[in-house]
Amino acid sequence: MRLRRSAIAVATVTMITASACGGDTGPPVLNWYINPDNGGQAELAEKCTDEAGGAYEVQTSILPNDASAQREQLIRRLAANDSSIDLMSVDPPFVPEFAEAGFLLDIPDERAEEFTDGVVESAVTGATWRDELVGIPFWANTQLLWYRQSVAEQAGLDPEAGPVTWEQIIAAAEETGTTVAVQANRYEGYTVWINALIEGTGTSVLLNPEAEVEDLELGLSEPGAEEGAAVIAELVDAGVAGPAVSTANEEEARALFQGDSGGFMVNWPYVWQAANGEVDAGALDASFIEDLGWTIYPQTVEGEDSAPPFGGITLGIGAFTEYPDEAIEAAACITSPESRTEYMLFSGNPSASEESYSDPEVVEAFPMAEFILESLQLAKPRPQTPFYNEVSESLQRTYHPPSSVQPDSTPDEAAELIVGVLNKEVLL
Repeated sequence: MRLRRSAIAVATVTMITASACGGDTGPPVLNWYINPDNGGQAELAEKCTDEAGGAYEVQTSILPNDASAQREQLIRRLAANDSSIDLMSVDPPFVPEFAEAGFLLDIPDERAEEFTDGVVESAVTGATWRDELVGIPFWANTQLLWYRQSVAEQAGLDPEAGPVTWEQIIAAAEETGTTVAVQANRYEGYTVWINALIEGTGTSVLLNPEAEVEDLELGLSEPGAEEGAAVIAELVDAGVAGPAVSTANEEEARALFQGDSGGFMVNWPYVWQAANGEVDAGALDASFIEDLGWTIYPQTVEGEDSAPPFGGITLGIGAFTEYPDEAIEAAACITSPESRTEYMLFSGNPSASEESYSDPEVVEAFPMAEFILESLQLAKPRPQTPFYNEVSESLQRTYHPPSSVQPDSTPDEAAELIVGVLNKEVLL
């Protein structure tokens, strides 16, 4: 069964009142708090309700657009032991915080293998805390390097021949008078880039993320952190980042790349469907698609595997749900390999199941499917810690604007701020 594009609005509802939550009047109603998408999660809710055969109903409630605002709303409700949160779509960096606070229902050991079988390792890692599966991988996002084939050819760069480095694409952009589009506004997307650059050197922002505050060890004093910061400084100094790099998010980066100066870009796979949609609407010339190339995320250090960003959504089950058994079954339906494939085709968001990438419809819809899978196999998560929000905001504050980044001092400043914030000596 493929997801239908009809009745999206019907499946998406606002807060369900207590009187509508089943009881003696019908099957249990499971509230699934979702991040905004194009209706794919609402379609899965309808599908799984149908397949439940009356055992339960799944209805969706939409969270705010911003990931931090989603976290805040869920935490406030869960801190009050809200039993109306049966299922929730959680940004993976927040999973440790939710788990540590006791906001996630334990995944039964006998179901863990079912929920992780055939799932890309980065998604399993993102759903795990203290060696226990605390959430269920749903969809798994990652970034690719997108490039204009004509620009790469003009610069004598062949991304198809093997991995390329940040240094190479910056030099290629300089030589051709084009740009390298990134996300460097002061928001979560900038943390994504900073973390990927550092992870690409073999080190991490936090070396022991499961430790208590007083025992945390930061990798920001390691040489790798300096190498990662050097990429940001080099990109800005070369003048190829575009005039608005300090306010660029995913969409600004996409607009720059699709413009006359576009040469290279790091971004999520959604850009493929977005560009094709604009071509269909007559807003973008079809020659852009014909010239578009893609490959694995750039290496920070030549010869060392890159560490593409990992994102997506982990499905959590609320610790205070009144219907734990039904919630588990609904989660199994929502995250089945078939459902993950259907959601990828419907929404454009990559599946966490490896088998999705050999599905003929996926291969046709996503010509870069093999690269998405390879990228997910290489991907590294952002720091997995209950203190992630503090770590992320500290990185954004010290590394922004990108023109201020100094390889020999900015990582140390970030480490100092993180320690100060976590020890409640400094306010963000």
